[in-house]
This record gives sequence, structure tokens and C-alpha cells, in this order.
Amino acid sequence: MTQTTPKPRRLSDIVTSIDTQQPLSIGTLVDAFGERAFGALMFVFAVPNVVPTPPGTSAVLGLPLVILTFQLMIGRQRLWLPNAVRKRMISGAMFEGFAKRAVPVMARFERVLKPRVSFLAATDLAERVIGIVAFALAVILFLPIPLVNILPAAAITLMALGLAERDGLAVLAGYALAALTALLLAVVSSAIYAGIVAFFGALFGG
Repeated sequence: MTQTTPKPRRLSDIVTSIDTQQPLSIGTLVDAFGERAFGALMFVFAVPNVVPTPPGTSAVLGLPLVILTFQLMIGRQRLWLPNAVRKRMISGAMFEGFAKRAVPVMARFERVLKPRVSFLAATDLAERVIGIVAFALAVILFLPIPLVNILPAAAITLMALGLAERDGLAVLAGYALAALTALLLAVVSSAIYAGIVAFFGALFGG
């Protein structure tokens, strides 16, 4: 009789099952996600930036993304965090508030996400490529560049879910948004450069 591999728990189920009646450490949160910690935590830190947030939020959430995606890029199989970071505590109420906002979003994606096009999401090379692209996006997100936060955050969110659920189509959609991010960044950079040149030209009568 053919044995079937048990379907992994959905990320939304894992988040919902985490006890929020007491403070929890970052290490506990990482351990709860297990082998899918990279994708899950990339989602956790990226998705708040998809909607308008107070100034400075992208810098605060972008730094953990830089650390996570760098480790994915260099091929680490398990997420490493310093003990000082693992021991940092998160209030149960804060995590519960995040879960109430994030779980419905995750559940909507999970209705259509499934393991497919595995060469884009479920191989060592695929994970490294995701890491390279997501690392570049995380750096962009971390930098105070106006008007370009939402696209890289959305791209990382899609790649994170694709990585966690082994869905190559979601990863491919993330790559498409990454390409749009690069295009937008080029346009914004060109506009800023043209503005600086025009300013100094007018200033010095050039």
C-alpha cells in the first residue's frame, strides 16, 4: 500500500496555535515555525509594509529582513539568531494583535497556495535565488527611499509564502513584483538625479 506524506501544517494554523496568554521569546517563535522559519518570518516582517505605515516602520522591520534573507542567500538550512536576540521577549497581547491581522491574510493565500513548480521553490538553488532577490529587496526596504516601500514588501511577502508552502508560482509572482520594484527604483532615481542637476544648474546659472 502506498504511503502518502502528511501534509504540513498551514502557517496560519501554527500562528493561531501559539500561546499568547503569556510573553514569548523570539526563539520560541522561531522554533514554532521549524524548518519553515525563513519563509514564515520573512512574511511576518514584510507584510506590515504592504499597507501604509508610520514613517520609519520600514527601517525597523527591514533590518530583520536583511538578516533573514542574507542567511537564506548563503544557503543556511536553519535560521541562526544570537542568543541575545532569541531571548528577547514579545508581549502576548502584541503578538495576538499581529495574529488577528495577519492570519486572515495568510488563510486567503493558503486557499490557493500548494506545492507546485518545485524547481522555483523547493531546491537548494531555488532557496538561494529567493534569498538573493529578497536580500536586495530587503536592503531597498531598509533604506529611506520614498514611494518604493510597498512593492518590495509585497514581493518579499509572495516569495516568503511561496518558500514556506513550496509554491513556485507564488515565488514567480514575487519575482515579477521584484522586477517592477527595480523599474520603479530606476524611475525614482532618475527623477531625483534630474532634480538635483536642475537645482544646481539653476543655482549656479548653468
